[in-house]
Amino acid sequence: MATVSFREAVRTYPGSDHPAVNHLNLEIGDGEFMVLVGPSGCGKSTSLRMLAGLEEVNSGAVWIGDRDVTDLPPKDRDIAMVFQNYALYPHMTVADNMGFALKMQGVAKDERDKRVQDAANLLGLTDLLARKPKNLSGGQRQRVAMGRAIVRNPQVFLMDEPLSNLDAKLRVQTRTQIAALQTRLGVTTVYVTHDQVEAMTMGDRVAVMKEGVLQQVDSPLVLYDRPANLFVAGFIGSPAMNLIKAGIVDGGVSVTGHVVPIPREVLDKATGNTVTIGIRPESFELSEGQGIDMQISVVEETGADSYLYGTLTEDAEDAALAGAAPEIVARVTTRRPPARGEVVQLHVDPETVHVFDSETGNRIS
Repeated sequence: MATVSFREAVRTYPGSDHPAVNHLNLEIGDGEFMVLVGPSGCGKSTSLRMLAGLEEVNSGAVWIGDRDVTDLPPKDRDIAMVFQNYALYPHMTVADNMGFALKMQGVAKDERDKRVQDAANLLGLTDLLARKPKNLSGGQRQRVAMGRAIVRNPQVFLMDEPLSNLDAKLRVQTRTQIAALQTRLGVTTVYVTHDQVEAMTMGDRVAVMKEGVLQQVDSPLVLYDRPANLFVAGFIGSPAMNLIKAGIVDGGVSVTGHVVPIPREVLDKATGNTVTIGIRPESFELSEGQGIDMQISVVEETGADSYLYGTLTEDAEDAALAGAAPEIVARVTTRRPPARGEVVQLHVDPETVHVFDSETGNRIS
């Protein structure tokens, strides 16, 4: 086991006019499960491949433990990688696939067999050791790929979207198994995904990336409760946080003519006469009196909750500031939700409102 450190690491692909990863600084603790998350093209897989030695580091450095591995070949880094497509040898049995890297390292057959058996016991693969990959399900193949990594006893596990080829139910089951397995083994793990639900449920900490730049790194709950900027606010959470541009008025901000109280010391930090407020869907409550006006276009009933999708019915002054009426979603617990086409009032507790500067996008509350 070891720490991992990216120090001002930059990767620019030949012919590109901007870096795929731009001055990445990230410290990953010994035994920590770190998830890199972001949309396609944000640099998360490139960062992982820089750590693996599969991508050149143009400037800066990558450290594993107390070693600078920036210029070391992959085989000398003491890492094990689990790929999206399993990368199993079709002509080999499960046992041979799991033990192949050890065989290449010259590990004695008895030791090799013991490590494979131990990993198979850990992953529930004991009855499958004699099978070929073509006779396995997707979930079983992924466990074999995990086993091949485990038998090497590496300092660091690297996982590049390992669940993306599995169906929805199997993904939920397998991500639980991976998280439990990592806790049991205590090996430093760097996990890449574009699925923020995966990131939130698996990682000790989550690093959110956008266009090659690290936006925020923290525990899942801190990312959810205190996003650093509009990008993180909109990316973390499902459904996403509602982001509404609102004009500053006496006592707070105006949304559909309704004043949402915001402390003056927060609004004084804004660089213009508007701010963007963020409201989680679960922070709304249906109100009989005053509130934010919303016209419902879609109602999704999921049993315990109902999700109301619609647009704000803004007054003329608010519409001029915010532009087109934004679409929002509210999660309510009533068993008799409003119908499509209705206009409802939504109350929000001011304590749950996030405030961002509209010009810089940074959090000011």
